[in-house]
Amino acid sequence: MARVASNPVGLHRFRPCFQVAQLPQHARTPLHFRNEHRRFPTVSCQQTPDPTETSTTEKSIVEPGSGNDSSSQATSSSRESGPPQFPNKNTNKQVALVSTLAAVALFLSGRLDFGVSLKDLSVAALPYEEALSNGKPTVVEFYADWCEVCKELAPDVYKVEQQYKGRVNFVMLNVDNTKWEQELDEFGVEGIPHFAFLDKKGNEEGNVVGRLPKKYLLENVDALARGEASIPHARVVGQFSSAEARKVHQVADPRSHG
Repeated sequence: MARVASNPVGLHRFRPCFQVAQLPQHARTPLHFRNEHRRFPTVSCQQTPDPTETSTTEKSIVEPGSGNDSSSQATSSSRESGPPQFPNKNTNKQVALVSTLAAVALFLSGRLDFGVSLKDLSVAALPYEEALSNGKPTVVEFYADWCEVCKELAPDVYKVEQQYKGRVNFVMLNVDNTKWEQELDEFGVEGIPHFAFLDKKGNEEGNVVGRLPKKYLLENVDALARGEASIPHARVVGQFSSAEARKVHQVADPRSHG
């Protein structure tokens, strides 16, 4: 011990080694700066958004059940609706089939109305003598096969006949048949078609001559069917064909009303 104490030089050399382990003041400064740098994001105002917060916001946009879910559905629905698609071959075939059926139905309906001829009416009509004896009111039509107005009114006459069939007699007398010369004079037929309306006793209530609206015929026939004392259109004249142009001929069957 006295030997070590007597050698102060050795102690002086050992102390520098001991002091090296202690950091000087300027050596501690970088450590203090690094610590402050770590704390800088927490104590300073950030001018740019935090990347972690941005990712969180983006995730919330696609979360199911959020408010933006309806807008995404609207966008998808608008894409699904999109512009109308062009019809395919099957659609074109269906449209063509429907159009064809509609055209056929229209043709048949027109055929049923306008396909009625004077000959058809004549065949369905009652003989004049039978009509005067069965106790029913009668409509007598004087006509001719060449009469254009008679042909035009044939569909309307047919409809009225079908409506009052069984209650009113319908008779067709061809003015070209010499058999009806007396009836032509009796009813004063000068133009055709000439419709004479007779009560159930055979007395004439009035007549309608020429092309006139269907309601004139319909209303007169309805009055006869209901047994009215008079008809609403007792004397009406429209465009007609002259009876003087008739082509007189004698029919083979005297019972014919044509």
